[in-house]
Amino acid sequence: MALLSLKGVNASYGNVKVLHDINIEVDEGQTVCLLGANGAGKSTTIKAIMGMVASPANSISFDGEVISGMNPNKIVKKRVALVPEGRHIFSQLTVTENLKMGAYVRSDKKEIEEDLNHVFDRFPRLNERQNQMGGTLSGGEQQMLAIGRAMMVRPKLLLMDEPSMGLSPLMREEIFETIMNINKDGTTVFLVEQNAALALAISKHGYVLENGHIVYQGTKEELLCNDVVAQAYLGKKQCIEKK
Repeated sequence: MALLSLKGVNASYGNVKVLHDINIEVDEGQTVCLLGANGAGKSTTIKAIMGMVASPANSISFDGEVISGMNPNKIVKKRVALVPEGRHIFSQLTVTENLKMGAYVRSDKKEIEEDLNHVFDRFPRLNERQNQMGGTLSGGEQQMLAIGRAMMVRPKLLLMDEPSMGLSPLMREEIFETIMNINKDGTTVFLVEQNAALALAISKHGYVLENGHIVYQGTKEELLCNDVVAQAYLGKKQCIEKK
């Protein structure tokens, strides 16, 4: 059974329908990506999962439980964490304070402290800047902080919305290596990303969203070798030879 399941998800802003009968499954332990151009509906899909945008009753399930219509706070308590597009760190709080904000739904002080140390181990640069204001960090460091804050939820599912946006090529590689390691450590990842090559490189399965419709889906290998996907998002086919 999928850890995350979207079945017939529709979403609108006022009279403008953005998502049209979206069907997505994310199996536990996988990294799955949702690809698409700007304005395709990728961020709306994330918001629907988090309960920030209304979706039809019984259309979204997590860990065997329906979460569509649930308050976002309750969804976070079920260990679903979001790294939002644009990071949205608290610029006037220190790095440590930002991270502790990620644990706002928890009361287990000893385990929170353990997780805080784990984040600092994963991101040595944040460890060096524990008392620095979030707004003074570089873009890459702010992205590390946003990921670390989400990890303070102890997520079973980590949602990531455009993590490569605004980063240098070197920092993009570092961030995506971090995502890959988080997944290897056992956290399921649902990744929304415009950079198809980066996303598919670390994903098991992918979906392509165009104008609010899922138009392609398949394994990483199938999407890398798909003519239309390659032309639109990759520049050329990147078929992986079967051994």
